[in-house]
Amino acid sequence: MSSESANENCLGYAARDPSGVLSEYKFSRRALGIDDISIKITHCGVCYADVIWARNKHGDSKYPLVPGHEIAGIVKEVGSNVLRFKVGDHIGVGTYVNSCRDCEYCNEGFEVHCAKGSVYTFNGVDADGTITKGGYSSHIVVHERYCFKIPDNYPLASAAPLLCAGITVYTPMKRHKMNQPGKSLGVIGLGGLGHMAVKFGKAFGLHVTVFSTSVSKKEEALSQLGADKFVVSSDQEQMTALVRSLDFLIDTASGDHPFDPYMALLKTGGTLVLVGFPSEVKFSPASLNLGMKTISGSVTGGTKDTQEMIDFCAAHEIHPTIEIIPIQYATEALERLVKKDVKYRFVIDIENSLK
Repeated sequence: MSSESANENCLGYAARDPSGVLSEYKFSRRALGIDDISIKITHCGVCYADVIWARNKHGDSKYPLVPGHEIAGIVKEVGSNVLRFKVGDHIGVGTYVNSCRDCEYCNEGFEVHCAKGSVYTFNGVDADGTITKGGYSSHIVVHERYCFKIPDNYPLASAAPLLCAGITVYTPMKRHKMNQPGKSLGVIGLGGLGHMAVKFGKAFGLHVTVFSTSVSKKEEALSQLGADKFVVSSDQEQMTALVRSLDFLIDTASGDHPFDPYMALLKTGGTLVLVGFPSEVKFSPASLNLGMKTISGSVTGGTKDTQEMIDFCAAHEIHPTIEIIPIQYATEALERLVKKDVKYRFVIDIENSLK
């Protein structure tokens, strides 16, 4: 046995090539540093980012690739400088595990926008030159700054999707003051991100309208998620009836779609936030200028907002709608995610299936 294999202390599931097929993989996590926390992973959410990099959609995947950046678990060891966590605490890790900790964005708690680039939780290059490996694994070692407290009364399986899907919609809602009771919110697309936007919108006291191309989602949007209205976005009559009626729109759709019909739904001074990644964004200048509307973009969020969101979810009993799966099902889950066949987030039960 080589010394390298003798030091393989972590079991995970990895993609070996752009097929994205995942299989068992042993590797080594770094030794615990004085500011680090070693986390026993109990659950990991399945995000579309896992599909993108497992299948090398951006051409920059580094194999073997261990996906997963919606991580929940239990503290098993802490470095000597760690103050916020102790062994046994419930803990979460999101989409990044390092940053420069010195630029204006890091100093303001917006580490995800670090001027030197934040280090992604998987397929990133860490400060020591190693390639980061994500949450489809038995444990992870992370600097305390990028870890989040999960209240004991909040299920770890529910916490996992908050670390990407939840924070991706919570951050712009907070930034653009979409927490004013009585205002109106439109949510475009009803997947992992969209269903969280609906839940947050209702918790903030907003009147929420869901826009989807799929009429089959009407019943679940209204009765299960509590939306106030459902609109089939391809129905011209339904869309026209809502012109200039919304204060806010959150666009979670990553498929290509027209923007002018949605911009027309905003009131004067209204805001559309894009959190999806269509191949292009195209709209008429008049859609923006007439009615002094705003279009904004956003990705996940900084450490301050992430902890605030977790605490908000625990206090208001907001839980993502999840389907729990064993790690052996992960490849099939990615395929189902591509087909949009999930309500609304897969969560891998790492603790009970990765042996």
